[in-house]
Amino acid sequence: MKRRNSPGIITAIHGSTIIKTFLGILALLLFVFSVSGVMTSLRPEYRISSNSVHTVANQFSGKMLFSMLANENHYLFNALPEGNQESIITNQLIKVSTNISLEDPRSLLGRELPGFSIFDNEILVAGEGTNYTNMPYESSPPVDVLNEERDASLQNLDEIEEPDKGVTNQPNQTTNGRKVVEIYHSHNRESYLPYLKGVTDPDLAYHSKINITKLGERMVEDLADKGIGSSLDKTDIMGNLNNKGLNYAKSYQESRKSVQTALATNKDLEYLIDIHRDSKRKKHTTITIKGKEYAKIAFVIGGNNPNYEKNAALANKIHKALEKKYPGISRGVMKQGGAGQNGVYNQDLSGNSMLLEIGGVDNTFEEMYMTVDAFTEVFSEFYWDAKAVDNPTGDSEAQ
Repeated sequence: MKRRNSPGIITAIHGSTIIKTFLGILALLLFVFSVSGVMTSLRPEYRISSNSVHTVANQFSGKMLFSMLANENHYLFNALPEGNQESIITNQLIKVSTNISLEDPRSLLGRELPGFSIFDNEILVAGEGTNYTNMPYESSPPVDVLNEERDASLQNLDEIEEPDKGVTNQPNQTTNGRKVVEIYHSHNRESYLPYLKGVTDPDLAYHSKINITKLGERMVEDLADKGIGSSLDKTDIMGNLNNKGLNYAKSYQESRKSVQTALATNKDLEYLIDIHRDSKRKKHTTITIKGKEYAKIAFVIGGNNPNYEKNAALANKIHKALEKKYPGISRGVMKQGGAGQNGVYNQDLSGNSMLLEIGGVDNTFEEMYMTVDAFTEVFSEFYWDAKAVDNPTGDSEAQ
């Protein structure tokens, strides 16, 4: 019996083909890493982003991810709070797929009722009387007010009194001439109805002379009395928007340039404070403490910035310290972000950034000065306590 030899299949691979394939893969990897590097080094406003992806990613809490790991290693369940761990994953999956949170009834109505989206923000720490119906809210000025540079006539200027701060003693500690706090105003022309003659609409409470910047000036003085050097940026942000034909939503983009310049030119800066006023009326923004009227203060944290947790922790510490000395003065710590909102507020530039809402459209400077004094008192104590922890020997600051 004869065996028939079947022809075999011979494949020839040239060495040059292998080298070309290897170089092609290497070039592709270099291209991917180069593009990634360029994209991550761009300024935040120029980066490519997806609200949809960001929204979905935000639904996955750390607790949920930890719970998923615990399903593989049951020992990790010991680190989670008691309760049905399966419900964590179930609730999150429902939230991702339907955008409805079983723990938040607002999610059922937020897209159906006009204007209800302003309540999409989150109260991280609630102050006395604070709820989702009276959270801080800043309305934008009408386009004609923004474009026409129109100032209302002023009134009650003779009633602007500087509260008596008492005898100012020489501070025991100082920053020795260093400016460690940068104070600025992204909405620098926010003003107050008591000083605008004939103006009753909160949306029209803007003025180029009598405005929020007076609180910045007061804070600089107060911090100096406490030995803390600070600087106040008086850039006319709203004026710049008018000149450039930009809308009011670009205010933070414009103030960002000033903050970046300050950080680049002053290496001693440690804290950034952006001071605003609320559009809410007086019943929500005023409190009486020991017979004196104070404007309430709120801390706003941008939920879409990488320093979110650090900024929130800082605001929480100051909030608690304020409440201890001046019960009821703080409206709490609010997280703002998501579709249609800035959600960064330049807080990505520093983990020690604060956006303060001091008072509202109906408050007087006397009431707001009282609050600025209270804030700087608490902040200075926090600042020097932190310095003592960082440097127990106390050698860095002048005594």
